[in-house]
Amino acid sequence: MINHVFLGTNDIEKSRAFYTATMKELGAEGHPLPHGTVFPTAESTLVVAKPANGEAACVSNGATLGLKAASYDAVDAWHAAGLANGGTDDGAPGFRENSPGNMYGAYLRDTDGNKICAFTANVGPR
Repeated sequence: MINHVFLGTNDIEKSRAFYTATMKELGAEGHPLPHGTVFPTAESTLVVAKPANGEAACVSNGATLGLKAASYDAVDAWHAAGLANGGTDDGAPGFRENSPGNMYGAYLRDTDGNKICAFTANVGPR
C-alpha cells in the first residue's frame, strides 16, 4: 500500500549517518542524493532529505514511522545503532502489550526529532 515515505531533515549529514546505520540493521542500503538520502527496498522507499519547498523541516505531532524488522536481534541492533548515531531513546526494545500480538519493538527519535520505531512479529522465546 505504501509507495514511499519522505521525512524532512535540517542536517543532511547527521540524518544520513543516523539512517544509514539504522536502516542497515533492517537490511536496507542507502544512496546519497544531493539533498538527502534514499533507502529503496522491494516493497517501498524511505527518503530523508531537505524539504522541496526550501523551508525548514519540522516534526509532525502524532506521526510515527513504523519499520519492519526480521528478528528480535534486528530490533535490538537497530535501536543501538540509532543511539550510537545521534538518535534519542523513545522506548527501549521490548514486548509491547498494546500492539497486535504483543509484538517486540523499539522507538527512537531521529536527529531531527521524528519518531520512528522498528517491530518484529518474530515469535518464540526471548
